[in-house]
Amino acid sequence: MKRPFRLPRSSRWVPGNHFELLENGEEFFPRVFGAIAQARREVMLETFILFEDKIGKELHTALLAAAQRGVEVHVLVDGFGSPDLSDDYVGSLVEAGVQFRIFDPGRRFLGQRLNLLRRMHRKIVVVDGELGFIGGINYSADHVLDFGPEAKQDYAVQVRGPIVAQMHHFTREAVLDRAHHKRHRAAGVTGRPHAGTAHAMFVTRDNQQHTSDIERHYRVALRAARQRVVIANAYFFPGYRFIREMRRAARRGVDVRIILQGQPDMPIVKTAASLLYDHLQRAGVRIYEYCDRPLHGKVALVDDEWSTVGSSNLDPLSLSLNLEANVIIQDRSFNAQLYRRLAHLMDNSCKQIEAVPPSRWDGLRLVRSYAVFHLIRWFPAWAGWLPRHEPTIALANPGTAGAAPGEPASSHAT
Repeated sequence: MKRPFRLPRSSRWVPGNHFELLENGEEFFPRVFGAIAQARREVMLETFILFEDKIGKELHTALLAAAQRGVEVHVLVDGFGSPDLSDDYVGSLVEAGVQFRIFDPGRRFLGQRLNLLRRMHRKIVVVDGELGFIGGINYSADHVLDFGPEAKQDYAVQVRGPIVAQMHHFTREAVLDRAHHKRHRAAGVTGRPHAGTAHAMFVTRDNQQHTSDIERHYRVALRAARQRVVIANAYFFPGYRFIREMRRAARRGVDVRIILQGQPDMPIVKTAASLLYDHLQRAGVRIYEYCDRPLHGKVALVDDEWSTVGSSNLDPLSLSLNLEANVIIQDRSFNAQLYRRLAHLMDNSCKQIEAVPPSRWDGLRLVRSYAVFHLIRWFPAWAGWLPRHEPTIALANPGTAGAAPGEPASSHAT
């Protein structure tokens, strides 16, 4: 008898939330910058990438103004994703009172960054503990259309309701003393007013207790699917169990579609994903490539109620190494909104990849399919053999560059 497939123990549906889908920087940045401008007490911001371009400068202005009017501001950036911030950029924030931290600040060797693995890949903002943002959008100009052909297609959500308390607690614990949060753990979701009808879960991936939570929620949803599945993900090379659930869903009649990069920001992305096409299409999965510009989204929906938006790609880095965060949403209205956006993408900006007829199957493709099958079957175990270290979170001091460490702030966020 098979063991029942269980959700992670930490996962609980939290009722009473409202989610609004934000597509691309044109919708996302004005909301975030406006929320920071209205902050009264606190701003918590985590991001993988912060560049000193026009978007980074707008964020700098908003954070600086908030700190100068007495708002407690905490910023956490990744040392690999945000390596080139100037002393002036970081120093002016720190001097105004911003607590600016760098996750795993790395030193360059012969001009190369070596701190590639186990990155802090989350993108979260919480303002006054009441309003949250989460998704895949970084703070860089390539998330707005006027950047040009390489501008990214991406998604995030604005969140109100009790689930924001979990996001708030998590972001504070990620940068502040953990013992402080144990003393205040009772201040949880029950004290926050309801803002809507959506049930939600805030789900993270780390390298300690929650190594596979996000992937497991995806697999639970795929296993439960009865009508439709739409996954739009920039970097797609999931493990064997994930692929197996997609194939099983398609074979029992579920309309399973995936939207992947057709104009990738890195050629290897498309090459890797294409190795899975035959295996998926033979089970009935329909594959679309988004061709307008690079796809950077990390969203999915199942049937007419379940959805997820977050930072987690479906590749070895996100599923086995990086620190990630998604929200899972149970709400028909949001699901329908996300489906309309993705259907518009498939109808107007994608090409459907036709399956290769069986008559053209040859020995080389058979060998390749066999090799890829075993690669995706075992890569989660291989990921555990890769170099492992205890990343630090360094507090930047006035006069230090964005990627240079200051005082070590904590070392628990792995």
